[in-house]
Amino acid sequence: MPEHVRVGVIGTSWWADMMHLPSLASHPGAELVAICGRNRERAEEMADKYEITEVFADYQEMIEKGNLQAVVVSAPDDLHYPMTMAALDAGLHVMCEKPLALNVHQAREMTEKAEAAGVKHMVLFTWRWVPYMRYLLKLIEEDQIGRCFHGHFHWMVGYGRGGNYGWKWDRHRGLGILGDLGSHLIDIARCCMGEIAKVSANLANFVERPGPDGRPIDPANDSALLTLQFANGSQGAIHASAVAHLGSHHPEQQFVLHGEAGTLEVEFCFGGQYTVRRTRHDEKQAETLPIPSDILEGLNANSPSLEWIGQLFTEQAAGDRLFIDAILKDRPVSPSFYDGLAVQKVIDAAIESHEKGIWVELE
Repeated sequence: MPEHVRVGVIGTSWWADMMHLPSLASHPGAELVAICGRNRERAEEMADKYEITEVFADYQEMIEKGNLQAVVVSAPDDLHYPMTMAALDAGLHVMCEKPLALNVHQAREMTEKAEAAGVKHMVLFTWRWVPYMRYLLKLIEEDQIGRCFHGHFHWMVGYGRGGNYGWKWDRHRGLGILGDLGSHLIDIARCCMGEIAKVSANLANFVERPGPDGRPIDPANDSALLTLQFANGSQGAIHASAVAHLGSHHPEQQFVLHGEAGTLEVEFCFGGQYTVRRTRHDEKQAETLPIPSDILEGLNANSPSLEWIGQLFTEQAAGDRLFIDAILKDRPVSPSFYDGLAVQKVIDAAIESHEKGIWVELE
């Protein structure tokens, strides 16, 4: 087994700086040896901050000359496919941001190529690892609500209200809020309730945004409402919005699962605290459940939300650190490109449903 993994990161955004780079830098088995960004000055700043020796402005050059074993793709949606395929051509392990691609055809090619190359492949569905999500999945595994009848997955933010240009709101570059937060909710719904069989969706554009040159763009959605039918017959609903004004309660997550043995609820906002509640089928009052210490693993659940999320991804086996562990120990990693492909199928079905006004069955 190798003792270290030589890693290159493509992307220098605030997210790469908050999530990928500190997570990798905190892992004793990861060697951050290269970084790539279109803005070389910004890339050099990140290289200085994380003591990275090689700086590139062209990802293909980094893949060719960086002497890498693994690459992290933290770039806009439209670049996931070419960057990942180039890395796979070079035989590199790949961690890719969500959504995996712009469409299911790209996602399938990426998945098949990664498998054929025999490398580790992972998608960063960040919210799988947060403590309240892990606890919710544990309660489901313990059969706390029995057969699940229906689930509601709700995530409201307001960062799309300003009307400024951003690549995620450009249909040629991103998938809107459906790809941004909706992909997380689809993944969470699959984790909680199983595979999705049919989708009916309404995608909206509430805020007008100019392109980078001031001219109109073909806009991606800033609100996505999906009705789901699961393979096991359960029903579900997903609502993600980037145009909700929530004040100090921003942003807001709510997950509710109703089953034959009771109900589980999770509420969370960055400005406040999380709450996990259970109501048994023979009870009238909901019971608030503290997250067990073995799930928190030393995290201070009462500290500011972003603080313990940052701690989670730099001290525990989550995200990039889990990716490195899988390479070093040659073990399976999840969520993989297969999960990314499964989510992409739902995204494509939602877009088709909205455009045609019909229910769309998944493969």
